[in-house]
Amino acid sequence: MELIFSEHPDETRPGLAAIAGAHGLLGLGPLVAEMQAQGIAAEALLLGTGLSAPQIGDPRSRLSSEQKLRIFRNARRLSRTPDLGLRAGARTRLSDFGLYGYALVSSPTFGDAIMLGMRHLKLAGPMLEKRFRVEGDTACFEGHDVMALGDVLPLATEYWFSTVHRLMCCVLEAPMPSRQLLLPYPRPAHAAAYERLFGCPVRFDAGIIQWQFDAAVLAAPCPNANQITAEMCAQTCERMLRDLPEESDLERAVRTACLNSCGDFPSLEQMAARLSLSTRTLQRRLSQEGRHYQGLVDEVRGSLAIEFLSQTGMSVEEIGQRLGFSDASNFRKAFRKWTGQAPGHYRATAAAAAAALA
Repeated sequence: MELIFSEHPDETRPGLAAIAGAHGLLGLGPLVAEMQAQGIAAEALLLGTGLSAPQIGDPRSRLSSEQKLRIFRNARRLSRTPDLGLRAGARTRLSDFGLYGYALVSSPTFGDAIMLGMRHLKLAGPMLEKRFRVEGDTACFEGHDVMALGDVLPLATEYWFSTVHRLMCCVLEAPMPSRQLLLPYPRPAHAAAYERLFGCPVRFDAGIIQWQFDAAVLAAPCPNANQITAEMCAQTCERMLRDLPEESDLERAVRTACLNSCGDFPSLEQMAARLSLSTRTLQRRLSQEGRHYQGLVDEVRGSLAIEFLSQTGMSVEEIGQRLGFSDASNFRKAFRKWTGQAPGHYRATAAAAAAALA
């Protein structure tokens, strides 16, 4: 018998199950703490996101997928240790996840805690589409890289798995009975740190993202189980989940296709064909959601422009070409419209801020 639980229970096609566009900041605390332990201020970690350090501790704060990706890229660039994701995740405390964490630890059994955690996973602001499955005597957490994270994938995967590992150990008050960790990227120099943390063999270049463990642990009672607390926390999590701004499957599919286009952004007609829709239907459905196709394309272009300006030495002309503009002047006009600044001024300001925080 096979049991599968996805954070997107109504979706059967992972390619369209992209990460929601608005997340709470739950779960970023350990990353901030690890960076600060390395002498790197929160302001440097948030550079280019439009977020401020006080927002990290504000439960009302929200950030987009692009902002979270930028935070991880900043972290990877600034970190003084190669195993940043593992170190940061290992700092996780139940309190970092607020009521979400306390709901897990109060669950009757470990299996109940996992089911509740997966139902409310969006509160933790995931960067990977995540699933939980049980096959025979093996249970596993599985990830899907729907955002095309590229060079950030190892860091994001390390951080997710080590965070979940720490949370599960807190819920159980015992080590996790890990069996195997399977990862899609090449073996890093700090591979031994994975085995020390998870206590199991780790296979790299595996083509999948999976953490497998003994399914028998699902029946284990949680040491801090409390029915009243669990129900209260679960109800509050439900309300928080309803309050998060929603991004539709269609909008996520459009953004993902644009991000994967390598600068050759699809026309409205091409996008409709990719999504097996008529042009009129795509326009109508986006209009019903209060969105317009060109607006979504420009949001992706703007995010990529900021990334190129702050993270690469590409010229303004090269960036404009990469983003599909016929000449640099058109790119400059568009960037000023998006941000209120000229590309050169934005790059100089970002560089000065980074130097001041170094």
